[in-house]
Amino acid sequence: MKTSPLNDKHLARNAKMADFGGWLMPIEYPGGGVLAEHTAVRERVGIFDVSHLGKASVIGDGALDFLNTMFTNDLNRIDDGSAQYTLLCTPEGGVIDDLIAYRNSSDNIFLVPNASNTSDVVAVLQSHTPANIVVTNLHNEFAVLAVQGPLAPQVMQSLGINTDIDYMAFSHVVIGGAEVILCRTGYTGELGYELLPKVADASRVWDALVAAMEPLGGLVCGLGARDTLRTEMGYPLHGHELSLDITPVQASASWAIGWDKPGFIGSDVLRAEKANKPARRSVAIKSLDRGIPRGHMEVKNAAGEILGEVTSGTFSPTLKVGIGLALLNSSVKVGDQLTIDVRGRDSLCEVVKLPFVPSHVR
Repeated sequence: MKTSPLNDKHLARNAKMADFGGWLMPIEYPGGGVLAEHTAVRERVGIFDVSHLGKASVIGDGALDFLNTMFTNDLNRIDDGSAQYTLLCTPEGGVIDDLIAYRNSSDNIFLVPNASNTSDVVAVLQSHTPANIVVTNLHNEFAVLAVQGPLAPQVMQSLGINTDIDYMAFSHVVIGGAEVILCRTGYTGELGYELLPKVADASRVWDALVAAMEPLGGLVCGLGARDTLRTEMGYPLHGHELSLDITPVQASASWAIGWDKPGFIGSDVLRAEKANKPARRSVAIKSLDRGIPRGHMEVKNAAGEILGEVTSGTFSPTLKVGIGLALLNSSVKVGDQLTIDVRGRDSLCEVVKLPFVPSHVR
């Protein structure tokens, strides 16, 4: 199992560690665990080590045009110095991975895929790459840190960083004497930043961020809180809301598809599915009793018919109630009351609009 370059930092804090995409990563820390860490991000600030995320580069004349034939979204929608959420699909429309593309220039794109899918993304791109473009797997070259929460700008400002950048824009800064890629994005629904230092610089950048954060009441956070935070926002997780068997149209991620651009991998299937309307789609559900939705639990209507299943579910620390995302028959609409099979007991839930809590990313 792979480890983060900050593994010793987590062990020194007695973090609870677990396998995450083939990486041994911190799930929570002593002193409050997921609930305290979640609350810190919603109300103050938290810092995450997400170095398990992949990294890759696509460099060469026409790199942007090449990637536009591969990815769903349209890189022409953004300028140099901006990042974009996008997906890599199969010819059948399934999702190999969802990732962030950093546009340095039309000839230089930096990618951040999910941990366990990085090699697949690189392999697919390399199998289609023209001779003048080079795709390089940089998974072990960079760490990834996330500073998230309403006080995140104060953390960065205390380190001399200009925080006046737009959402999904990135710049190159210096923290702790190390050069870092800094992007105003995240996976929590709060205003925040993701930072990519080289692996050799990760520890000193981490130490500088933690030292700047702690006087503000911030906490070091594990991936358990990251999951509750992203679920409250309705953000998809590959292997749950997106997969080789779940298309972006079904996952309610059509907004990440450049419908007006020429073809990309899977475009014909996705366009047909959009035109004909998918048989199933991802919706948000909120418990009306004490039940907590969990992945793969069956969801039924009042007649007892199985409509689909929960893809992600958790207890919302903010709302103090069970919430989840479910892939259900497309006939389901907001306001419908359904039941979830929670270990053999019917639990009542309602289909609601996303996000579960207000977004503050901008």
